[in-house]
Amino acid sequence: MINVLTLGHSSIGWDEFYCALDQFNVGCIIDVRSSPRSRWRHFFKPELRVRLNRVGVSYVHLGHALGGIPTNGPTDYSTRRGTAAFATAIETVLGIAARCTPAILCAERDALQCHRFSLIARHLHNLPDVRVAHIRHDGTLESHEEAEARLMTLHKLTADLLTDHNERLAEAYVRQERKFG
Repeated sequence: MINVLTLGHSSIGWDEFYCALDQFNVGCIIDVRSSPRSRWRHFFKPELRVRLNRVGVSYVHLGHALGGIPTNGPTDYSTRRGTAAFATAIETVLGIAARCTPAILCAERDALQCHRFSLIARHLHNLPDVRVAHIRHDGTLESHEEAEARLMTLHKLTADLLTDHNERLAEAYVRQERKFG
């Protein structure tokens, strides 16, 4: 089983960020921000890379292929998942995950409010032998299944006896992706 984590840095300080990485034994940050900049200096790409390397965590930027705002290519998530660039980047993520525990990094605090959930984690979750979980800001780990349940509750698509669970989940993803498009 391959484990992949996700994490949103939001406005947390470096010590709290590093503590989360250490707590979950993260060996590589895979930065999927289209523009790896932040008003928080420690999350600005050059500074982040240096700080991570100092504590023994690798850094890889895949925002060009997995970013929420692509510089080229389709913005529609289902179309993007079918591109060669996306497939190559996912293979890179899986290759890293075979060697260490990676954390896919973006800026948004809550995974549900970020493309890392709807675009990347959703795809990874549907692959065999891949387990995806999201590091929450309260220091807990939320499985992708738990996050999907939260997504369905958010869109009020939970207790419908007439509709299949997978159909309701697909509709929840569609509604969430409309927020980003």
